[in-house]
Amino acid sequence: MAAQRAYTTHPLVLRRVTVRRVEEVTPRMRRVVLGGEDLAAFTRNGIGHPGFAAPGFDDHVKLILAADGDVRAALPAQLPHGIEWTPAEHRLTRDYTPRRVDLDAGELHLDFVVHGEGPAESWSAAAREGDELWFVGPKSSLRLPERLDWIQLVGDETALPAIGRFLDERPLDVPAHVLVTVPDDAARQELALREGDTVTWVLAEPGDAAALESAVRALPVPAGEGYVWAAAESRALLPVRRYLQRERKLPKDRVNITGYWHREEPAVPEAEATADAAPAPGIPSPLPWLAARAALQLGVVDAVADTPGLSADALAARLGVPGPGIAVLLPLLAAYDVVVVDADGSGLRLGAAGEELLDDHEREEYTGHEADLLLALAHLAPALRDGTSPWRLASGATLHDTVADDAERYGELVEECEQLVFLLTGLTADPLWEGVKTCLLTGPGSASMAAALDDAGRRPRLRIAEEGAPAEVLRGQVPAPDRIDWTGGPADVAVAAKALAYRTDEEAVRLLTRLAAWTGTAVLVEASRPDGLSPHAAEAALHAFTATGSPLRDSAALAVLAERSGWQVERTVALGWGAEATVLRRA
Repeated sequence: MAAQRAYTTHPLVLRRVTVRRVEEVTPRMRRVVLGGEDLAAFTRNGIGHPGFAAPGFDDHVKLILAADGDVRAALPAQLPHGIEWTPAEHRLTRDYTPRRVDLDAGELHLDFVVHGEGPAESWSAAAREGDELWFVGPKSSLRLPERLDWIQLVGDETALPAIGRFLDERPLDVPAHVLVTVPDDAARQELALREGDTVTWVLAEPGDAAALESAVRALPVPAGEGYVWAAAESRALLPVRRYLQRERKLPKDRVNITGYWHREEPAVPEAEATADAAPAPGIPSPLPWLAARAALQLGVVDAVADTPGLSADALAARLGVPGPGIAVLLPLLAAYDVVVVDADGSGLRLGAAGEELLDDHEREEYTGHEADLLLALAHLAPALRDGTSPWRLASGATLHDTVADDAERYGELVEECEQLVFLLTGLTADPLWEGVKTCLLTGPGSASMAAALDDAGRRPRLRIAEEGAPAEVLRGQVPAPDRIDWTGGPADVAVAAKALAYRTDEEAVRLLTRLAAWTGTAVLVEASRPDGLSPHAAEAALHAFTATGSPLRDSAALAVLAERSGWQVERTVALGWGAEATVLRRA
């Protein structure tokens, strides 16, 4: 597996600032200069928090707004080390890049594109001196590779704050080649270019994928080791990502592509709605999902992306699929904009939904581990009746037994845990680490736990209690694998990081009993409730039940499993985003 990108994590703190002044950078960009005591170290409700830090040129802070104007009701709960997003019906959040951070002056500069819509742009348009703004973050900063010969910075006008900050601060002393698409010349900005830098301005409408891809392809590829950073409308970046990864074959750690915004497709007026439009709101049909899955598995999406204009017969021949089979699939794919049939009916090209399926993350929702869990729900009724997991009925084995021999599937679990590293500050700051010389890790979150310990400056000797495929995957993920013992054994403390999330209750008890033979202190890092910001919060318990036969295990459920295996719950550390660390002591 490819190595994870390198990030530096930061404590997640809720901060209040006020508007000091508003400046017009260009007719298309408004700058709001913010300041306040919360940018320095401060104490609120008896909890001390560090000063604001955003060292990365593309860091993001999350602005907190409210559709009903009651921002105080929309604020998350501040934990000693982290944020808990409590339910808030009218909360609106938007991510923005700090254009400039001047801690000596106590100022934070944010640039807003002037486009006349959106809650953040509306707030900036009405901002006046003294107005307050609450924000959280950044949660992390990207660490660029140390040895590079050049960097390409690609984006639309929303990327200008990050690009401008990079050129001002120069985190890398290498030539920078800048490409920016703007809707008109008024959006151009003065950039701090040096000898050897280049800048290309391209006139294109916001979200124009074809213009962005064409401009990127036209960029010369410098000699030597390089890095490409790109930010723009999410769908417009899909062909760029495909070009960089598949044609230029840049490794994952030499590319950073981020969708800064998502273009909303205009709603179809009622008078223009047709029978081919998507079904009305209600319980959705699974047919489009299954058709998209088949299109990915057969290679339809990739083939049409590689050769736009391909006829249905040519597509069938290329894929080795009988023509009638493709004929059954294409109408449904066309109805949901996965493919578009040319006006004369002669050829196919990708629609907006099909372009999204070029993204690896979107693809996994139809073909990866998450998709297999969804298919297992066909067995939901008998699983509920029999008290077992839908996964077990669908596959004939528990999820734990399945991933023990499947490196690819376990790798997906590890990737799902990558975000865990941003939540572990509360655990790594806990007094339980005082005097700890050895730490035993288990579970797909082990790599994130190792990284969090490293970020916190804690350097216990690590042991990884995984075998087979899980050990193979983690070797490519944890820092300094050559300094780790790859066997279970005695340790001062053991951390099971998302190790119970794919185990049944009985398998969880066996793991905890095994840990009790090696240590007197164990920590369980698990999601105990849905993430308050997730649009799929209502599905979280069902997702967990599909995998293990149990819903999300809260503190009470973990206490029962602990007692069955010779442990007692000492305390629980809230980590935020619905995650908790449960500290166990051997009874």
